[in-house]
Amino acid sequence: MRHRVDHSTLGRYGSHRHAMLANMAASLFLHGAISTTLVRAREARRVAEKLITRARGGTLQDRRLVIARMPHKEAVCKLFDEIAPRYQGRPGGYTRIVKTGNRVGDASPMVVLELVE
Repeated sequence: MRHRVDHSTLGRYGSHRHAMLANMAASLFLHGAISTTLVRAREARRVAEKLITRARGGTLQDRRLVIARMPHKEAVCKLFDEIAPRYQGRPGGYTRIVKTGNRVGDASPMVVLELVE
């Protein structure tokens, strides 16, 4: 039964999964878009949207909470200085998932996760 299942474990244990999603969010903030599988993109989107919403506050406490979730100095600086002000008037929906076809090796559905605007 699937009762109370709210996210995918991605076939990894907890610390590996959290590190992978933090790295994906950092790459998204640094480059503006990342190419990954559909399931990973959906999980990374959850993390990235929450980090952007937190960064919109702009306080020291918000910065500390974001660093605790994503300890990547350049990505945190770019998130607070460039990305968060851009989405100040937008109530969510900061990312977009664009399907790009299937991967050649195993036919996994591939997508591009990108920041809107």
